[in-house]
Amino acid sequence: MPNRHHKPGPAVGKLAFPQDRPLPMSRAEMDALGWDRLDVLLVTGDAYVDHPSFGTALIGRFLTDAGYRVGIIAQPRWDTPEDVQKLGRPRLFAGVSAGALDSMLAHYTAFRKLRHDDAYTPGNRHGARPNRACIVYTGLVRHAFPGLPVVLGGVEASLRRASHFDFWTDKVRRSVLLDSKADLLVYGMGERAVLDIAQRLRGLPEDTPKPALALRGIPGTAFAVSSLAPLQVEGVVPADEDLIVLPVHEAIVQAPKALMTATLALERQVHQGTHWAVQASGAQQVLFAPPAAPLDTTELDALHGLSFTRKPHPSYTERIPAADMIQFSITAHRGCAGGCTFCSITLHQGRQIQSRSAASLLAEARRLTRHPDWRGSISDVGGPTANMWGARCAANPAVCKRTDCLIPRMCPHFKTDHAKLMKLLREIQAVEGVKHLRVASGIRYDLDSGDGKFLRELVHEFVGGQLKVAPEHISDRVLRLMRKPPFARFEAFLELFADASHQAGREQYVIPYLISAFPGCTDGDMRDLARWLHQRGWRPKQVQCFIPTPGTVATAMYHAAIDPEGNPIPVARTDRDRLRQHHILLPTDSKNG
Repeated sequence: MPNRHHKPGPAVGKLAFPQDRPLPMSRAEMDALGWDRLDVLLVTGDAYVDHPSFGTALIGRFLTDAGYRVGIIAQPRWDTPEDVQKLGRPRLFAGVSAGALDSMLAHYTAFRKLRHDDAYTPGNRHGARPNRACIVYTGLVRHAFPGLPVVLGGVEASLRRASHFDFWTDKVRRSVLLDSKADLLVYGMGERAVLDIAQRLRGLPEDTPKPALALRGIPGTAFAVSSLAPLQVEGVVPADEDLIVLPVHEAIVQAPKALMTATLALERQVHQGTHWAVQASGAQQVLFAPPAAPLDTTELDALHGLSFTRKPHPSYTERIPAADMIQFSITAHRGCAGGCTFCSITLHQGRQIQSRSAASLLAEARRLTRHPDWRGSISDVGGPTANMWGARCAANPAVCKRTDCLIPRMCPHFKTDHAKLMKLLREIQAVEGVKHLRVASGIRYDLDSGDGKFLRELVHEFVGGQLKVAPEHISDRVLRLMRKPPFARFEAFLELFADASHQAGREQYVIPYLISAFPGCTDGDMRDLARWLHQRGWRPKQVQCFIPTPGTVATAMYHAAIDPEGNPIPVARTDRDRLRQHHILLPTDSKNG
């Protein structure tokens, strides 16, 4: 088996890349850098914002730091290859991403209505990327540069890597790798995989026929072979490998329950991190190498220490809402120990928490105070869940059978250090030039040690009037299907929050995220939630009608009308049923969700 903890050494010499420049998007910028040709071209459905919260910028900077010449084509026209061609044919490969969101989710609401905005596009305008962007962009690159290896990555590719239910067509679609005809698909956080790809291709003569064959077996990737290929005989999969075999695509199309089997199997592969998996589809089969090892603290520190400008590319003349929102936020960690059935974070970033060091985070805060746009406030220090920084698993994930580290109760092997987190936040707050620090990325209120000390300190010092939490519902039956804590934990937290805010002498509010029409949820459940909100005098704004996004367990529940154990559950499947549940909470709302 390939060593998933292998750390590739430097491939080429360091580039003399100016610290105040973004990666090039034009030939003029390449000329200014003295580059006659790119090594890697990245094509993305988002505008290019040179900030570590944007995946294309992160991968581009990572490769550039390793010595590769990387250029970016952002939101190209999809009726002509001209935009993709403007930087010339890259020497090694083209990487394709739909952007920060699945392109269908970016375009349509929970009720399949066209959205009118796009926070990742200049001017907040809708329509700058195509539907199913991974497929369309791959076709553009194929047209522009015949024979060039094309690699898919990002959330859309990652969560559509196997057979998946597509809510917008109400059909099960096969792997996006097969539909796009790309050479390779990177799933999860892709730094290790893309560096391995670049190194392998760099070692081949440029006229090598079928260079993508050299990319098979890279951890964190998927590739296709003939359904007749003897995998282990050909050396594609190690002979001693305990292979996870997913239900074939055609069986999932015929029997919706098979989607649950496949989804749980892929979830297990990601969580345990050691197995290969395979899925047949017609005359082909897709091989999923084991996940890549997560970056360790030293590697994360180095990555976030690169010279991001934290601005949109200077060619843009209109504001990009997503860039404004995160410009002065700090990513403290990756991964989430929760296994919420509706969430894709754990499937994409992994369940192991990967934290940066306190020294790295303090250094970033100091850099922010020297930024030309600095106004004194750090909008967030966090990640998928703010209070998981520094958390770790003391057991061996490879043998863990749990689907969630926190549900039904916190695993004894899952260790947190909230005292260390509070110390870090106070040290960042004390950095000269920092006037305000807020924790805005949301917290897990069921992570507290039981005495409430951390939550009280957080509310007292680092909540700027509002705190986002995600109870999602009040029905314990629905919450179990979500893999969320019992509702009593949320009620206890509300009391603590109110008491801590009173002691601090502040008028502060909890902003609860709620979900309507979740699989297993009935109209009666929604009425119970509405009554509870009315009793508290709350008129919620953060209500999301459940959207079955590709790859999640909840989407398999929606499609098959079963829970993960195979028991039947009620599902609001039609738009009429979904709207009825949604309007129980928001009776006058026609567009929320």
